[in-house]
Amino acid sequence: MKRSLVDLGQQLLDAAKRAGADACDAMVVDGVSHSIEVRGGELEQAERAEGIDIGLRVMLGARQACVSASDISAEAIELMAQRAVEMARHAPDDAYLRQASADQMARDWDVEALELSDPAEEPSAAQLQATALEAEAAAREVSGVMQCQSAGAAFGARRIHLCMSNGFSGGYARTDHGFSCVAIAGTGSEMERDYDGDSRIFRADLRAASEVGRCAGERAVARQGARKPPTGVYPVLYDERISSGLIGHLLAASNGSAVARGASWLQHGMHSLVLPQGTSLLENPHRKRTAGSRPFDGEGLPVAARAIVADGILQEWTLDLSTAAQLGLQSTGSAMRGPSGPPAPGVGNVTLTPGPQSREDLIRDMGTGLLLTSLIGASINATTGDYSRGASGFWVENGEIAYPVNECTIAGNLREMLQNIVPANDGRAHLSRVVPSVLVPSMAIAGE
Repeated sequence: MKRSLVDLGQQLLDAAKRAGADACDAMVVDGVSHSIEVRGGELEQAERAEGIDIGLRVMLGARQACVSASDISAEAIELMAQRAVEMARHAPDDAYLRQASADQMARDWDVEALELSDPAEEPSAAQLQATALEAEAAAREVSGVMQCQSAGAAFGARRIHLCMSNGFSGGYARTDHGFSCVAIAGTGSEMERDYDGDSRIFRADLRAASEVGRCAGERAVARQGARKPPTGVYPVLYDERISSGLIGHLLAASNGSAVARGASWLQHGMHSLVLPQGTSLLENPHRKRTAGSRPFDGEGLPVAARAIVADGILQEWTLDLSTAAQLGLQSTGSAMRGPSGPPAPGVGNVTLTPGPQSREDLIRDMGTGLLLTSLIGASINATTGDYSRGASGFWVENGEIAYPVNECTIAGNLREMLQNIVPANDGRAHLSRVVPSVLVPSMAIAGE
């Protein structure tokens, strides 16, 4: 980490102390982002941004306030510290406000082992444009594709430093490379669209742009002729592209913030069955070249692999220091934060235990039902787990895909749905959430 970020962080802490803060922490983030979009073989849009964000959290007894800015002049830093302290004086008391103690803080982490930053040169605008054009061209070559709604490529790099009045100081760098393509098949009211894309920390790990464009085109063509499915109760197979969202509802319900507020359908579910026996949900913040990896959490605590669910049984909530204090437990090293707000519990990399069957096996075995590839809208009751979403995908009959479907709604209860899921084995290992296609044996479908 370059010394300049460390100096800025310390400057923020010193200013807060001069303003009268009892304790404080500071986050400094600088970076660059560069994106290119093409359409019809021509450059559509190009953006590049460079900047720095500084954030300061001050604590006065049981009160706190957060401020952020992009002006790093000495005068601006002094002013934001004074304003933060003044805001804290008028903030409500928070009996659970915490800062890490010396024995809790992370030490001796190895940022290099995580491989979070690509050492290669930043791609040029010409390289990004060539990638986007290659993806678009491959999509347009697919028979039935009429046009591409968009094709783009992007790069981002950030340096992050966190320092606290308790003595913690640490930082790391991240890079992101990615591109995507959205293809449209058909004309008029018969138009259908679909997409594909890839995002990696290292540019060398990206899929070929032509492969992504071709896949986007083929997916769009396959959706032509979509109609409503029959109404009834059927099995629903969540495609791997969207299955992580279903598991995301379990992660949200087991988040300490929701539990502490009494707004979780898992409120009294600790040590109960939430997934099928034999199925686990594991978090590993130390996976190499993975977006959700980190050397320490947003409060300077060490991070470690943990089982959120083991053999189907919920093992622990996801906690930061504040929610742990509210629930009478210990932090799980799960604090997330940005420059403009206080820490909050969150989950990085998770892996759901795969099953022995492929996605194709599950399609064959489900008989008649819905293969779900897209979701829109949501009506989800966080307290009861009642679940309803607009959906589209493909109707399956006699174990084979019969025709594309859209304009339907699926509904169920998350507790029952998750307890009965059947995972496939097609999870992509490089993703932050490695969740394969997931079959829910029974859901209500409203169609024709």
